[in-house]
Amino acid sequence: MEEGHNLTIEQCKRITATAITSVDAFSDKQILLSYQNGRIIVNGSGMKIVNFSKTSGAFSATGDIFGVRYIQKGGSLRQKLFK
Repeated sequence: MEEGHNLTIEQCKRITATAITSVDAFSDKQILLSYQNGRIIVNGSGMKIVNFSKTSGAFSATGDIFGVRYIQKGGSLRQKLFK
């Protein structure tokens, strides 16, 4: 059974996510997260990780959030359609 994943951004200042398996890289400008179906890239400035629990999968960070991008395992849908 696949575990649910949620991501919430509050006023472009706080991001929370569930079902995160690891924090792969982080700086004040970018955070790279992994979850069951791929990766999440969070771009911003002044980014700080507030909480990450590997056992529960809970993650939160603060800063000025500019964007979030999902990358699915096995490449993007576009790559799959246009081989």
